[in-house]
Amino acid sequence: MISDLLLLIRTREGDVKSFEILFKSYYLPLLNYSATITGRREISEEIVQELFYNLWRERERLSITKSIKSYLYNSIRNRSIDYCRRRKFEESSSDILENISSGTSWESPQERAEAGEMERIINRILARMPARRRDIFMMHREGNKKYEEIAAILSLSVKTVEAEMAKALKVLRKETGYRR
Repeated sequence: MISDLLLLIRTREGDVKSFEILFKSYYLPLLNYSATITGRREISEEIVQELFYNLWRERERLSITKSIKSYLYNSIRNRSIDYCRRRKFEESSSDILENISSGTSWESPQERAEAGEMERIINRILARMPARRRDIFMMHREGNKKYEEIAAILSLSVKTVEAEMAKALKVLRKETGYRR
Protein backbone atom coordinates (compact mmCIF):
# COMPACT_ATOMS: atom_id res chain seq x y z
CA MET A 1 0.00 0.00 0.00
CA ILE A 2 1.24 3.45 -0.89
CA SER A 3 1.96 5.72 2.08
CA ASP A 4 -0.09 8.85 2.63
CA LEU A 5 3.03 10.99 2.25
CA LEU A 6 3.72 9.58 -1.21
CA LEU A 7 0.06 10.03 -2.16
CA LEU A 8 0.24 13.64 -1.01
CA ILE A 9 3.40 14.29 -3.02
CA ARG A 10 1.84 12.77 -6.11
CA THR A 11 -1.38 14.71 -5.54
CA ARG A 12 0.62 17.95 -5.37
CA GLU A 13 2.04 17.02 -8.78
CA GLY A 14 -1.49 16.62 -10.17
CA ASP A 15 -1.79 12.83 -10.07
CA VAL A 16 -5.55 12.22 -10.08
CA LYS A 17 -5.23 8.54 -9.12
CA SER A 18 -3.31 9.42 -5.96
CA PHE A 19 -5.94 12.00 -5.05
CA GLU A 20 -8.69 9.43 -5.62
CA ILE A 21 -6.94 7.00 -3.29
CA LEU A 22 -6.73 9.67 -0.59
CA PHE A 23 -10.37 10.56 -1.16
CA LYS A 24 -11.57 6.96 -0.98
CA SER A 25 -9.43 6.25 2.09
CA TYR A 26 -10.61 9.21 4.13
CA TYR A 27 -14.01 10.27 2.84
CA LEU A 28 -16.22 8.00 4.94
CA PRO A 29 -14.23 8.28 8.20
CA LEU A 30 -14.17 12.09 7.83
CA LEU A 31 -17.87 12.14 7.03
CA ASN A 32 -18.65 10.14 10.17
CA TYR A 33 -16.38 12.35 12.27
CA SER A 34 -18.01 15.53 10.98
CA ALA A 35 -21.50 14.09 11.52
CA THR A 36 -20.69 13.46 15.19
CA ILE A 37 -19.91 17.16 15.52
CA THR A 38 -22.66 18.69 13.38
CA GLY A 39 -25.36 16.12 14.00
CA ARG A 40 -26.37 16.48 10.36
CA ARG A 41 -25.09 14.00 7.82
CA GLU A 42 -26.08 16.03 4.74
CA ILE A 43 -24.19 19.05 6.04
CA SER A 44 -21.21 16.85 6.87
CA GLU A 45 -21.20 15.50 3.33
CA GLU A 46 -20.94 19.04 2.03
CA ILE A 47 -18.19 19.91 4.52
CA VAL A 48 -16.09 16.89 3.56
CA GLN A 49 -16.65 17.36 -0.17
CA GLU A 50 -15.67 21.01 0.09
CA LEU A 51 -12.51 20.06 1.97
CA PHE A 52 -11.47 17.63 -0.75
CA TYR A 53 -12.39 20.11 -3.46
CA ASN A 54 -10.17 22.73 -1.83
CA LEU A 55 -7.44 20.16 -1.28
CA TRP A 56 -7.37 19.43 -5.00
CA ARG A 57 -7.70 23.06 -6.04
CA GLU A 58 -4.91 24.22 -3.71
CA ARG A 59 -2.76 21.08 -4.09
CA GLU A 60 0.30 22.88 -5.46
CA ARG A 61 0.35 25.36 -2.57
CA LEU A 62 -0.35 22.88 0.21
CA SER A 63 2.03 23.06 3.08
CA ILE A 64 1.12 20.20 5.35
CA THR A 65 3.56 19.96 8.22
CA LYS A 66 1.86 17.07 10.00
CA SER A 67 0.55 13.89 8.52
CA ILE A 68 -2.18 14.14 5.90
CA LYS A 69 -4.47 12.28 8.30
CA SER A 70 -3.96 14.90 11.03
CA TYR A 71 -4.41 17.69 8.51
CA LEU A 72 -7.69 16.25 7.22
CA TYR A 73 -9.16 15.52 10.65
CA ASN A 74 -8.17 18.95 12.02
CA SER A 75 -9.65 20.64 8.96
CA ILE A 76 -12.91 18.71 9.30
CA ARG A 77 -13.11 19.43 13.02
CA ASN A 78 -12.60 23.16 12.44
CA ARG A 79 -15.06 23.34 9.56
CA SER A 80 -17.68 21.36 11.47
CA ILE A 81 -17.32 23.54 14.56
CA ASP A 82 -17.56 26.66 12.38
CA TYR A 83 -20.79 25.33 10.90
CA CYS A 84 -22.19 24.69 14.40
CA ARG A 85 -21.26 28.20 15.53
CA ARG A 86 -22.95 29.77 12.51
CA ARG A 87 -26.03 27.62 13.03
CA LYS A 88 -26.26 28.50 16.72
CA PHE A 89 -25.86 32.20 15.93
CA GLU A 90 -28.54 32.04 13.28
CA GLU A 91 -30.97 30.19 15.52
CA SER A 92 -30.56 32.69 18.34
CA SER A 93 -30.81 35.59 15.91
CA SER A 94 -33.90 34.30 14.17
CA ASP A 95 -35.99 35.27 17.18
CA ILE A 96 -35.80 38.88 16.02
CA LEU A 97 -38.24 38.35 13.20
CA GLU A 98 -40.24 35.58 14.80
CA ASN A 99 -41.26 37.95 17.57
CA ILE A 100 -42.54 40.60 15.18
CA SER A 101 -43.67 38.57 12.19
CA SER A 102 -47.04 37.53 13.54
CA GLY A 103 -49.07 40.58 14.47
CA THR A 104 -51.82 38.38 15.88
CA SER A 105 -49.73 37.43 18.90
CA TRP A 106 -49.51 41.02 20.18
CA GLU A 107 -52.04 41.54 22.92
CA SER A 108 -52.36 45.29 23.32
CA PRO A 109 -52.52 48.18 20.86
CA GLN A 110 -49.24 49.41 22.35
CA GLU A 111 -47.54 46.07 21.57
CA ARG A 112 -48.94 46.11 18.02
CA ALA A 113 -47.65 49.66 17.51
CA GLU A 114 -44.21 48.70 18.82
CA ALA A 115 -44.16 45.64 16.55
CA GLY A 116 -45.07 47.83 13.58
CA GLU A 117 -42.28 50.28 14.42
CA MET A 118 -39.78 47.43 14.78
CA GLU A 119 -40.84 46.09 11.39
CA ARG A 120 -40.24 49.52 9.81
CA ILE A 121 -36.80 49.70 11.44
CA ILE A 122 -35.93 46.24 10.14
CA ASN A 123 -37.09 47.18 6.64
CA ARG A 124 -34.82 50.26 6.72
CA ILE A 125 -31.89 48.11 7.86
CA LEU A 126 -32.58 45.60 5.09
CA ALA A 127 -32.74 48.40 2.51
CA ARG A 128 -29.17 49.41 3.40
CA MET A 129 -27.78 45.88 3.00
CA PRO A 130 -26.00 44.77 -0.16
CA ALA A 131 -28.55 43.50 -2.69
CA ARG A 132 -27.38 39.89 -2.65
CA ARG A 133 -27.49 39.70 1.16
CA ARG A 134 -30.94 41.28 1.27
CA ASP A 135 -32.21 38.94 -1.47
CA ILE A 136 -30.88 35.89 0.36
CA PHE A 137 -32.43 37.08 3.61
CA MET A 138 -35.81 37.75 2.01
CA MET A 139 -35.83 34.46 0.10
CA HIS A 140 -35.17 32.59 3.33
CA ARG A 141 -37.40 34.56 5.69
CA GLU A 142 -40.34 35.52 3.54
CA GLY A 143 -40.02 32.95 0.77
CA ASN A 144 -39.40 30.10 3.24
CA LYS A 145 -36.65 28.76 1.00
CA LYS A 146 -33.93 26.52 2.35
CA TYR A 147 -30.31 27.50 1.95
CA GLU A 148 -29.82 24.78 -0.66
CA GLU A 149 -32.68 26.18 -2.75
CA ILE A 150 -31.36 29.72 -2.50
CA ALA A 151 -27.87 28.57 -3.47
CA ALA A 152 -29.25 26.81 -6.55
CA ILE A 153 -31.38 29.79 -7.59
CA LEU A 154 -28.54 32.30 -7.20
CA SER A 155 -25.75 29.97 -8.39
CA LEU A 156 -23.91 30.26 -5.09
CA SER A 157 -22.51 27.73 -2.66
CA VAL A 158 -24.56 26.86 0.38
CA LYS A 159 -21.68 28.17 2.50
CA THR A 160 -21.99 31.58 0.83
CA VAL A 161 -25.71 31.65 1.56
CA GLU A 162 -25.05 30.68 5.20
CA ALA A 163 -22.39 33.39 5.52
CA GLU A 164 -24.65 36.07 4.03
CA MET A 165 -27.51 35.09 6.35
CA ALA A 166 -25.20 35.22 9.35
CA LYS A 167 -24.01 38.71 8.34
CA ALA A 168 -27.58 39.91 7.82
CA LEU A 169 -28.69 38.61 11.21
CA LYS A 170 -25.63 40.08 12.91
CA VAL A 171 -26.43 43.53 11.50
CA LEU A 172 -30.08 43.19 12.51
CA ARG A 173 -29.16 42.20 16.06
CA LYS A 174 -26.65 45.02 16.39
CA GLU A 175 -28.83 47.77 14.95
CA THR A 176 -32.04 46.76 16.71
CA GLY A 177 -30.29 46.19 20.03
CA TYR A 178 -31.99 42.81 20.25
CA ARG A 179 -30.67 40.62 23.04
CA ARG A 180 -32.00 37.27 24.01
